[in-house]
Amino acid sequence: MAHHHHDQGHDRGHGHHHDHTDIDWAEMAPRLESQAELFTPLYERALNWLAKEVTEPGLVVDAGSGPGVISCLFAETFPGARIVAVDGSKPLLERAADRAARQGVTDRFDTLAGELPDVLGELDYPADLLWASRSVHHLGDQSAALAACAARLAPGGTLAVVEGGLPARFLPRDIGIGRPGLQARIDAVEEEWFSRMRADLPGSVAHVEDWPALLASAGLHHIRSRTFLLDLPAPVTDRARAYVVDSLTRTREVLAEDLDAEDRATLDRLLDPADRASLHHRPDVFVLAAHTVHAGVRPV
Repeated sequence: MAHHHHDQGHDRGHGHHHDHTDIDWAEMAPRLESQAELFTPLYERALNWLAKEVTEPGLVVDAGSGPGVISCLFAETFPGARIVAVDGSKPLLERAADRAARQGVTDRFDTLAGELPDVLGELDYPADLLWASRSVHHLGDQSAALAACAARLAPGGTLAVVEGGLPARFLPRDIGIGRPGLQARIDAVEEEWFSRMRADLPGSVAHVEDWPALLASAGLHHIRSRTFLLDLPAPVTDRARAYVVDSLTRTREVLAEDLDAEDRATLDRLLDPADRASLHHRPDVFVLAAHTVHAGVRPV
């Protein structure tokens, strides 16, 4: 599946609340865009880290680009590079192209629609940097997917995969309503949901999620990992607050039946704009998230 928008960035160390059916990406696009913009400081640090070793790439590919927020950051980070945003959703790629136009980089910005990893075979030439942010875990055989990505690298090219990290935190442990530890219990339920999602993927293969080892098995070397934080302390901006509301709204939609009645009731209060204890009014809402980037190089 190509279109599972890593750059929502909202979420776990790994999963996002989306099943793989009947998603109206055009309708979700503004939300995906806003979330990716919120996470821009994290992505900028990650891209600057990569840029220390990936110098003057000719072609940068964003595999699973969504609406192109990160694709356009690549255009800024590497002013000499051609950028290709790859996704399964044409409406999202249209937004990526519009963003590139607003940024004035249309002359070196392309989009490619299709399902990962097969669509990478349609690239005109090998990539010097291929970025796959939270898209690989939506592919049944993650090891085969990484091998397919590695095969599209130029000699000396880098594959950078965003997977893992830590579950995001939005609230203190004790929020004064319900039982303390709500987010930790949501995490546990979400881990189960993520395991079911992975098991239900076509051609699903269970792998130990040792990303450096998986990159090595794809034939890459000089493998390195680094984790980047997004730290938005309270009091948060309206955009950050909207992101937290959106994230917990999706938790309520996707995981409600797996949570106990008390936690469901607490979530309902948190999401009710009329409740003074809700996310809409609380002064203690924050965003703390950690995303890990694993990178490896194709031997020359």
